Amino acid sequence: MYDVIVIGGGPAGMLASGVAAASGAKTLLLERNDKVGRKLLITGKGRCNLTNDCTVDEVLSNIPTGGKFLYSALNRFSPSDAMAFFASLGVPLKTERGGRVFPVSDRSSDVVGAIRNYMKNSGVMLKKGRAKRVIDHNEGFSVVTSSGEIDCGAIVLATGGKSYPKTGSTGDGYDIAKALGHSVTALRGSLVPLCAEPELCARMQGLALKNVRISVFDGGKKPIFEDFGELLFTHFGVSGPIVLSASAHMRDFESRKYYVNIDLKPALDEKTLDLRILRDFEKYKGRTFSNSLGELLSRSMIPAVVDRSGIPPEKKVHSISREERMGLNKLLKSFRIDIDGPRPVEEAIVTSGGILLSEITPKTMESKLVKGLYFAGEIIDADAYTGGYNLQIAWSTAYAAGTAVAGRFLGQPH
Repeated sequence: MYDVIVIGGGPAGMLASGVAAASGAKTLLLERNDKVGRKLLITGKGRCNLTNDCTVDEVLSNIPTGGKFLYSALNRFSPSDAMAFFASLGVPLKTERGGRVFPVSDRSSDVVGAIRNYMKNSGVMLKKGRAKRVIDHNEGFSVVTSSGEIDCGAIVLATGGKSYPKTGSTGDGYDIAKALGHSVTALRGSLVPLCAEPELCARMQGLALKNVRISVFDGGKKPIFEDFGELLFTHFGVSGPIVLSASAHMRDFESRKYYVNIDLKPALDEKTLDLRILRDFEKYKGRTFSNSLGELLSRSMIPAVVDRSGIPPEKKVHSISREERMGLNKLLKSFRIDIDGPRPVEEAIVTSGGILLSEITPKTMESKLVKGLYFAGEIIDADAYTGGYNLQIAWSTAYAAGTAVAGRFLGQPH
């Protein structure tokens, strides 16, 4: 008989179990994988962007869904608290562009190892097993696994979302919560590749555009998001770091039409770019238009640019008019890609949607419907933009749940 069973050994489950055990609760962490922290190992391209060095208000401004609900949890365990916590575990940290915080070693395994040691030193007991369902006995619970039932006084559900199912996030927690009476909002991917103009993009499949700028529009005159970095064309559309970041801002495909403008030459203004084009045209004045762009564009992108320019590919460069050249200039500064929608949630870094927040107490993460049931991490309907904010949500909700669930058993013999 355990005081607490934490279901799910991701970042939220690991911290929640450690906090609960350190506070004196007899705690079991139930994880379906051989080892805990599998998803944490691959975050930040294996470097683990574990938080953002900013204020709570700045974190909240980067949480489009659930920010108001998370106010209490973030104030109790803020980014500065998270940084101090990991430093106390022997993980030196550094801050990079945009306030992103990483371990100095650039190894996510150091972060996972530190939390594992914290759990061990706090007295957390580990068990491999998949929770199939939870039976509510009113005064306690039974967790049904493939190897039998385990009894406990309270439960923290920290099973993650539906993204990256190979790490164990297959959506089991949603089914468990729904069976206990909870509502789950629509699930979709956030920080996810995007489906877009498959015929066009497939022609450029495998092409990585480095140092380009994108602007995302939803039908208005002003962009809703801009970023600079690397974009990758795929057989289904577009991916790459700046696309994943952009996807988090595209949240209403049912009523909005999104498109992305790619500035292929962000270092050059239109006047400077025109001089560059003129120089190339002069250099290759005897060639056709389609054979004159080799120094300006990647080979696999030339056919797409030629098609969109409206300039006949066989036209001699010296015959191209100023109007045609200006059109090419505009195209290079604003190459439009129409977005059809996100890839499946299983391909996303983060799941958007989850347990309905109005059914959870913000300060403790306890269910309002089932006494003794708590939630932590990605399973709840709260997600953020890229930059370490999603892991901060995991740490803050885990700390709130771990502290509150342990408080139920303080003073009882263990």
